[in-house]
Amino acid sequence: MVGIQDLRRPAGFALLTVVVAACYFGAGRLGLLRRLVVDHAVVTPIWPPTGVALACLLFFGLRAWLGIALGSLLVVVSISAPHPAVMGILAGNTVAPVCAYLLLRRVGFRNDLSRFRDGLALVFLAALAAMLISSTVGVWLLVLTGKLPGDRFWTVWPAWWVGDAMGVLIVTPLLLAARGARWPPPLTRWKEVAAFALGICALVPLATLSPVSLLFLVYPLLICAALRFQLAGSMVCALLISVMATVSATRHIGPFEGLSPVAVMMKLQAFNGAMALTALLLSAVITEQRNTRRSVELACQELVEVLEHLTAGEPPPRDPDHGAPRGTDEELLGFEDRPHAGERARGTGGSTPPADGDRERRPGPPRPG
Repeated sequence: MVGIQDLRRPAGFALLTVVVAACYFGAGRLGLLRRLVVDHAVVTPIWPPTGVALACLLFFGLRAWLGIALGSLLVVVSISAPHPAVMGILAGNTVAPVCAYLLLRRVGFRNDLSRFRDGLALVFLAALAAMLISSTVGVWLLVLTGKLPGDRFWTVWPAWWVGDAMGVLIVTPLLLAARGARWPPPLTRWKEVAAFALGICALVPLATLSPVSLLFLVYPLLICAALRFQLAGSMVCALLISVMATVSATRHIGPFEGLSPVAVMMKLQAFNGAMALTALLLSAVITEQRNTRRSVELACQELVEVLEHLTAGEPPPRDPDHGAPRGTDEELLGFEDRPHAGERARGTGGSTPPADGDRERRPGPPRPG
């Protein structure tokens, strides 16, 4: 039995590594479908592999790091010839999500994003802070190896940083919501889902493809998605909007027409960042409020059951955790069993004489008139 377990552990680790690397590589190829050239450097407005890497770490722990490194190597080699900066970029792309994972675990992050603090941690620790590592290491190595002029550092670095951060802000919450969602979804909400999908199909192309700047029209959709479908609905909506905006930006059409490459990147990343923050934090607030209301309703229901048993003179219901009665009526009210006034406990060998105040008064001899 020990030998079988020892064989299964390396096989399971190898399988996990291959699966994580395949997911990372597939997300990287999808991200490269829409890219922009800023000062002769290729950048992506959204880099999905960072979100996939962080989600895999949250699901499987630190043992997923080797798959992330292997997937990053495959992506880098597929888009450029091997050069000395490859190993440094590979290290930065691996260390950044690992640091994001460690920071989230340090603050007690919950994968269901059921608290507002979880949304803040994902935004400021995982996306904005940890992704500084990959962007700084990658751009500095390009400068040191002569692939990028030194005076272009502050043009390329923000684009790289925001692209990695956007992968965490959009892809990671979507994967976390997909894992925690109920499958299949309840059929009672299909009509609402269909109506909302039609609204997205009508409004999002209008906002992202129209030459008039109408990008602000997507925010009511995000708010409705967060109110009705919480994290899963808001992040799906944010992903679709971000993809459509990225298509418009890479084609230089709609609200991005006539802008320089740097202006296109700045406008697109500002829009994607504001939209992702709105969807993520709003859905986290709504989820936390609903969980709090559900807890209060459950506590009130238990209190009503206890009061009903007290008024009916019945013993309270048993504790489902221990199977023992929760207590008698007097114990629940804070009283002890005491004899009533005028009564005394009776001994086993005889009776206790009544007190002076309790003795029966008998009429005395008649007094002479």
